[in-house]
Amino acid sequence: MNVFELTRTLIDIESVTGGEKQVGDFLFSHLTPLARRYSGKIERIPAAPERDNIFAFWSDPQVTLSTHMDTVPPFFTSSEDSTCIHGRGACDAKGIIAAMITAAENLLASGARNFALLFVVGEERNSAGAKAAATTPRGSKFLINGEPTENAIALGCKGALRFEIGAHGKLAHSAYPELGHSAIHALLDALDDIRKIPLSQDTLLGAGTLNIGTISGGRAPNVIADEARAEIMFRTVADPGAIRKAVHAAVQGRAEAREVLHTPATHLSSFDGLPTTVVAFTTDIPTFAGVWGTPFLIGPGSIHVAHTAEERIEKTQLTQAVEIYARMVRQLLTAGRANP
Repeated sequence: MNVFELTRTLIDIESVTGGEKQVGDFLFSHLTPLARRYSGKIERIPAAPERDNIFAFWSDPQVTLSTHMDTVPPFFTSSEDSTCIHGRGACDAKGIIAAMITAAENLLASGARNFALLFVVGEERNSAGAKAAATTPRGSKFLINGEPTENAIALGCKGALRFEIGAHGKLAHSAYPELGHSAIHALLDALDDIRKIPLSQDTLLGAGTLNIGTISGGRAPNVIADEARAEIMFRTVADPGAIRKAVHAAVQGRAEAREVLHTPATHLSSFDGLPTTVVAFTTDIPTFAGVWGTPFLIGPGSIHVAHTAEERIEKTQLTQAVEIYARMVRQLLTAGRANP
């Protein structure tokens, strides 16, 4: 398959976080002949039940190309026009997988070895795949992580701090609210104070942000709610200690806050000859904990259409990414560094 065909094939395999098995099976099957043809090996690295990372490598891997297999919901299939490929995961990150595989094919055909492909599960939710990979390092000195950066090297990315907020109340008839206690009212009051938490600024990464992503609760409009919950995420640019304290102070006496994810903000390196950018999203890079090597962040596609109903990737960026990934691998293998 060429890079466009492979991108569409991958998009058409549903792999919303938690359901990556089918796409993982496809990648294992697709990469096995490539591994055998050039005396490489391919493995599954278990990350969760029925969810494996896929790792293919040739000789002693010094450089690893990596991105994630999972997508956000809802799933929708691919389509194509003269300039773009559309569909869930087109840029985040099925097109990136296709570009990395195509670059690997070109590298192997030209005689290159000592590099690897690592495709992980769970990036969109809790980095389960990167956590599993961090416990099974393979000696790689450099990690090229793929996310949609429009083929520019990201010099930094924000962190993530996610909480589940839960409130409990007492059921009552809504005509007699004094006989109950509304969990929804308590949750809304807590969230109002959480929205007022001051957030840090960073000269490179900019300002921290907050998103209240989900709210649910209650039983009926004529019943005082006995439970309510919300999921919130801070995009952090500094140490999150002050935010943690402020969240727990905001919910005290009203609700409970449970921290479910923390990924620190990260400053990254440039790469000779490539344009640079700064991104506000979070990646698997901090979760790899450096054990897969010095990280670089780059990939085709725009983050502004990721997670939307208009998700797409430009064909020109896909083909450029194939060349960029191959050039980066060659330089890191021969020079052992990104910059002169």
